[in-house]
Amino acid sequence: MTRTHFFKQTEEVRAPYHYKACGLDNIYLLNGYDIDEHDGERHVFVRNMEELHNAIGRHIVTKRKGLTGQDIRFLRNTLDMTQNELARELGNNAQSIARWEKGQVDIPGDAEKLLRVFFFAKLATADELAELRSLIIQDLTELDNMDERVTPIANFFLSDRWKEDSNMAMCC
Repeated sequence: MTRTHFFKQTEEVRAPYHYKACGLDNIYLLNGYDIDEHDGERHVFVRNMEELHNAIGRHIVTKRKGLTGQDIRFLRNTLDMTQNELARELGNNAQSIARWEKGQVDIPGDAEKLLRVFFFAKLATADELAELRSLIIQDLTELDNMDERVTPIANFFLSDRWKEDSNMAMCC
């Protein structure tokens, strides 16, 4: 499994923290988090969690070939939508969304592309909406041509907000 790394640019990179709380298997934080121990219990605080989840979602919709059930659930939760609300936006039904999220059936290609575009457009700033054109025209074509067995590494940093740094390759 390929690890996806997130880190804050202005902080020192730390030992990777496996961010299981997001519901995805391959997300690791390299900074932007604090660990406190009280009475032998470990508590982790992630700074700017909403922006981190937006960055993770952006990575999912632009860098992953096939969306898994975990990916779909993560995107829906990041959008703060119920299965019924997402189904309505995608022109589907809540039962289909539930089956996709459970991995019982694969999300159809047209619904997957619509979910990617919907997620990106819903959370994009005015400046980022220009990137939507690239996502629709170029990125979705590139994703269609990708080897689905390969999940690319993604590095994220927290400066003024969580961002992806595609130029930095980190491995652990």
